[in-house]
Formats: sequence, C-alpha cells, structure tokens
Amino acid sequence: MRGFLASSIGVTCAAALALPLTPPALAASARPAPATEAARPALPAGSPAMNPADRRAAEPYAAGSTQSLPLEPLTRTRATPSTEQGLSRRAVRHFSLVGVIWDDPDAELHGRVRVRTRAAGTGTWSGWQDLETHNADHAADPGTPERASGRVRGATAPLWVGDSNGVELRVSSESGRGAAGSRARTSDTRTLRAALPLPSGLRLELVDPGEADATSLGVGGPRAADARNAESSALAEASAANSDLAPLGATGIAALSRAGTEQEYRAFNAGKLTEQQRQAKPYIGPRPGIVTRRGWGANEGLRESGLRYTKKVKAAFVHHTASGNNYRCSQVPSLIRGIYRYHVKSMGWRDIGYNFLIDKCGKIYEGRAGGVAKPVLGAHTLGFNSNSMGIAVLGSYGTKKPSKSAVKAIARLTAWKLGLYRVNPKGKTHLKSAGSNLYRKGKKVRLNVISGHRDGFKTECPGRKLYGKLGSARSKAARYQGR
Repeated sequence: MRGFLASSIGVTCAAALALPLTPPALAASARPAPATEAARPALPAGSPAMNPADRRAAEPYAAGSTQSLPLEPLTRTRATPSTEQGLSRRAVRHFSLVGVIWDDPDAELHGRVRVRTRAAGTGTWSGWQDLETHNADHAADPGTPERASGRVRGATAPLWVGDSNGVELRVSSESGRGAAGSRARTSDTRTLRAALPLPSGLRLELVDPGEADATSLGVGGPRAADARNAESSALAEASAANSDLAPLGATGIAALSRAGTEQEYRAFNAGKLTEQQRQAKPYIGPRPGIVTRRGWGANEGLRESGLRYTKKVKAAFVHHTASGNNYRCSQVPSLIRGIYRYHVKSMGWRDIGYNFLIDKCGKIYEGRAGGVAKPVLGAHTLGFNSNSMGIAVLGSYGTKKPSKSAVKAIARLTAWKLGLYRVNPKGKTHLKSAGSNLYRKGKKVRLNVISGHRDGFKTECPGRKLYGKLGSARSKAARYQGR
C-alpha cells in the first residue's frame, strides 16, 4: 500500500482523464442553466406577484444556485433606522436552505432572525422559525489565507426548510426590541435603552442544492469549456486524495474489518513506528463506511482549488450544524450540498468547513476535500483548526437528544481516525490556540481528545443534549480501539 501522504500528481492526472464530470446514474438528470432572463414559471394561485426588483434578484436561476436578496428596513423612524430589517412575504424561485449574511465577518448580529417559508408541494406556509445568529465561531483561524481572503462574510447558521418557493423574513436588534416602548426611571431622569445597529449589508440567501453534480457548467461556449475542465480537474483531485482507500470516482469508502484496518494502520504509519510498536497490536477501531464527496454529489467546481493540510490529528471537535431536525435521511446529500454551497458561495470559505458530517441515521460523510485519512485543515473551530478535525452532526441539539445511531457513528469514526494517529479517544491533549473568545493566541490549552465545540470557544455548539453524550462517545470509541 502506498504512503497516505505520497504525491498524487500522477494519479490526479490519470483521474482527470478517467472520471466523467457527472456520475453515470445522474448524467441524464444534469441540465444546462436557462438564460439569464428565462421565462418565470407560473406561481401557485394566490401567490403575491413579484415586482421587477424581486424578479431580478431571483434570476438567473439554475438547479444548484443561490438567490441573494438585500434586506429592507422595517422601521421607519429616524431614531432607530436599522434595528429591524427583513423582507415581506413574497414568491421566489425554489430553494431548500436559508441563511442571512452580512459584510463584516467580525461584526456580530445581536438580535433575532426569524423566517417563514412556503412549501412548494402544498403551498402551505410554515410558522416562524429562528436562525442561529451566533455562528462566527465556525470559521478559519485568524491570520490564515482562508480567513484573510477578502471574501469571508458574517453569517447565521443555515436552516434546512425543504423544497420551498415563498419566504418572509424578520431581523430585529435585541436591544432595539427591548428599547421599543420600554423606559426606566431613575428619580426624575428618563433613560431609553440604546438600540444596537444591525450589521451592514444584510442579505437573505436562498440556496437550492440542485441535483448531484448538476451545474451550469453544461452551457456551451469557450468559457463553459474552461469551467468544465476546471471542475474535472478538481473532481479528480478530490477523488485521488482517497485513492489509497477506494477506487477513483468511488461514491463510498467501504467499512473495513479489524484485521484489514490494522494492516492499513501499519501502512499509514510506515517509518514512524518503533520495532516494539510494529510488533504490538495497534489500538485502532475498524474503519467505518464513509460516503465520499462524489457520493453526496459535491460540485467540485465551487470550492477553491488545491488541498490544505495540518500536521496531524490530535483532537476531534464535535459540532451540530444548527440547521434544524426536519430532514429525512434520504435528503441528506441535498442538505450537505446546501451547506457546502452556503459555506463557499455565501460565506466566502474555500470549501465546506467540517471534515466529516454525520446524519441522524448514523451515516458518515466526507466533508472538506483532501482525503478522509489525512490531516485536512478545516474551518470548524475558530482558534483550534490546526492538528484537529471537525465532526458535525446534522441537526440542532440544544433541546433534542441526538440519536443513538449518531452517537455511535461519532465513536466509530473517532476510534478509527484518531487510531491512525495513535491517539486515545478517552485521553487528554494540548493544542495551541490561534485566538478565540476563550483562549488568547499562543496559549497551550489542555482539552479532551474528543471535545465539544464549546470547549474551545464560548458557544452553545454542539448543543446541550449532544454535548452531554460526548462522555459516552469517548468510552465507546476507546472500546472500539480495544482499550
């Protein structure tokens, strides 16, 4: 078996010639994007008419696209000009995931973001749903090229709403709401609470994840041909990163027996083990099955080209995506494509932030490109992305318990991946902070090998209920390793 970190240039070049742009099973469904001013489809009876500005904001449209709508002031007084913004109820193109972004990634949205959506199939409007506003803790580390690209924006967490074609949004300043009509008296002095302004450049992002690998790259012309070549190269690059574990173009990496995993471990650590370590039985869990990026239909042309690595994997940070629990496991590839597009096109990241994602049925998915066995540098835990990996459980787990299948999948994944790097999942480790709201830059922090996001950053993530299951995940992972 070749070394896992050996150069993949030859493999990548060969893969670029061998891999079709679209998986065979989906080739028939891939379609070109319509022209920019394509005819607008008929809307359900009773839908509010779209004015020209709305229509321009919603076009051009293609499967796998984002509508970006600027918010409008909802308060008209000069005293509080920017404490409430939003969008009135309106018809829009199909989308399945929503989020709100703003210009400055370092600005915080102190307030509440609520959205209502209309189901495309039934025309029924949902109740108001909250978007998680404190999302800056999921990001690349300060000072890194990804963070300093000039493309990064502030954002809420995305929310999965399913196939929808109507939306209404309200964004309110928390202090502004408290100030409205609320006055405190101290002796004869009347004090009005100051209203914090909302961040500038607020926009509603409506994401259609599209079909797997169906993009606008099928449009004819020289520029489209260049785009197809670029995506083909990126597709080969992502696939070649896993070539030690699965054939090129594979949609999944098969689960491996314990004996096979131990053989994989020795190949991975060739030249790093002492004679005694080579003879000893390794502490590593059997490799679990993993759906590759090709398996969930990643459009490799979206992400920044090239792969970025850290030195090793000493810790695993567990997250929740805060994207809601109203998804079926059959919808997860679409959900991940939506999060991927939101991270890259809306938030300005180089790729999806997490190294792995896990659904409530316990299925494991490859996240950021670079190879599931390799130390891929993610953007998941601000201040602690180096020498770690980020695992996101799809859903919101502040008040809802994670499924047993999801917790088991965390244990299986960490038992294998941490085992490759000879790390005990029940142990402690030290990581150097790159700067967070809990630890100053340069501080060496002692952490659990399997930590929650909140252990490295002051945040609610991964939710109280999921955080409470990490002890169980550590114990299970250690048992899977044979400890």
